[in-house]
Amino acid sequence: MHHNKGFATRAIHAGQRPDPTTGAIMTPVYQTSTYVQQSPGVIIEDYDYARSANPTRKALEENIASLEGGRHGLMFASGLAALAACVHLLQTGDHVVLCDDVYGGTFRTLDKVFKQFGITYTRVDMTDLDATDAAFTAKTKLCWIETPTNPLLKIIDIEAVSRIAKAKGAIVGVDNTFASPVLQNPLALGADIVLHSCTKYIGGHSDVIGGALIANDDDIAQRLKFTQNAVGAIMAPWDSFLLLRSTKTLQVRVQRHCENAAKIADFLAEQPQIERVIYPGRADHPQHAIAKKQMRGGYGGMITATLKGGLPAARSFLERVKLFSLAESLGGVESLIEHPAIMTHASIDKPLREALGISDGLVRFSVGIEDVADLIEDVREALN
Repeated sequence: MHHNKGFATRAIHAGQRPDPTTGAIMTPVYQTSTYVQQSPGVIIEDYDYARSANPTRKALEENIASLEGGRHGLMFASGLAALAACVHLLQTGDHVVLCDDVYGGTFRTLDKVFKQFGITYTRVDMTDLDATDAAFTAKTKLCWIETPTNPLLKIIDIEAVSRIAKAKGAIVGVDNTFASPVLQNPLALGADIVLHSCTKYIGGHSDVIGGALIANDDDIAQRLKFTQNAVGAIMAPWDSFLLLRSTKTLQVRVQRHCENAAKIADFLAEQPQIERVIYPGRADHPQHAIAKKQMRGGYGGMITATLKGGLPAARSFLERVKLFSLAESLGGVESLIEHPAIMTHASIDKPLREALGISDGLVRFSVGIEDVADLIEDVREALN
């Protein structure tokens, strides 16, 4: 339904049908744990038990699948629950090729949870295609890409890395959280699975934790669905309802995030207190050309900047901002700012953090959709 329509139209209508009982335009919250059967084993559609299927969740699954141009969507209780379902495609002895700058929780899941079951991983700088190719072994079954990366906003060429992985027979997963489906659709670039932490841009209002997986391949989707049901980390009906409300405004929100971030990145680059600004939309970003090729309509709401004067400078700046709230997470309508080395990426050992470039002077901005002049003024006053 609506699969040939534009993004904004699909965001509002895909997976949505008026409620057949009342004509309610919004999908009801089916707050139920089970469904009545007409006769033993005779069920309506696939509704026998609400962990396996729920109409509110199903509407959202169809909606998000449509936004990624995928045939199958699956909703989970969190982004990490969705990631775990991907890793559950593997078995003992299998190997994962992982991009080096990756969300701390992704690293923790592989390093602390799945490693004990004999699933190994190799981290590699995926902006270096030769090094990426060399990281694969005979046992590699999954290649995990995140782009833009968190927090260094490296841009990985999804098409090129997918080609390498496919030649080795590995499944390709892409964490598309930072870009959102508005700016980037990895399935069209060769990925098998797309993951979103819906807590971020898809939710957009800092009030829901959730995860999504989207796939085109029926076999992979079936295996993920089996895990979703068997392991059971599903999204609740109320959270599904809130996210259905959120996807309707996803495109307009992301457009404003991008406009604001581009202006703030340029402002930061002119400030003497700032050593370096990283924003994929700027011509001085090392992978700007790749971002231009695989993203559309903007470069996201995330900016990373290094302050001269290291930790003391970063700390005083972070204590002085007023409109930017000092908090973990990102992608909400309100602007957030954080210190990766102390906050979101503290689970990564200091030597590894520093090797990646997550220095003590590094701050990460999640630019919201407020009036950009007010945001710039806030940053200006905190820097001075």
